[in-house]
Amino acid sequence: MMTFFHAPGSCSNGILMLLDEVGASYQTRIVDLRARQQLQPDYLAVNAKGKVPALLVPRDGLLTEFPAIAYWIATSFPDAGLWPDSTIDRTHTLEALDFIVGSVHMRGFTFVRVPQKFLDDPAGQDALRAYGRREVSKGLAILSELLGDKDYLLGAFGIADAALSYVLDWAADDGFDLPDNLARCRERLRGRGSVIRTGA
Repeated sequence: MMTFFHAPGSCSNGILMLLDEVGASYQTRIVDLRARQQLQPDYLAVNAKGKVPALLVPRDGLLTEFPAIAYWIATSFPDAGLWPDSTIDRTHTLEALDFIVGSVHMRGFTFVRVPQKFLDDPAGQDALRAYGRREVSKGLAILSELLGDKDYLLGAFGIADAALSYVLDWAADDGFDLPDNLARCRERLRGRGSVIRTGA
């Protein structure tokens, strides 16, 4: 059975959502980021990167990084329909996924939520937080344009929407004004069975 290393409320919520979407059989090991369990020797022995999400797959070993794990889930469970058929739709899926994780999350929310990881100076932290908020706002505007009047980013629910789900939750938690279509999409995502069942 697979072991999923998960920190509730983190980006690993999106992977939890996908595991449920495909009906995967797995056990969950909670990693408490606030208690810095990700940096403890027992976790580092499993995942030297010291982060979540991580998925330990029998025979295949440890998978890390949100886009890679999401791709593995989508392609390992093809009947779930999370991986598009056409090359161009696959490309747009990876494009959206990379933008959400690499830009909105890493260049935006990382500075909004944990500026102390980069600077000890409170004034510097405030500047980083302000920069992060500008990056998140810019990213949300781009995602709103990409979504348009569709239900999901590429029409049908896919792996990019699982990443969108966690950043929209963070945006709501951190007081960002969501464009109307993203707010509706967030409610749609929150209403999916995978989120209701897992709390992702």
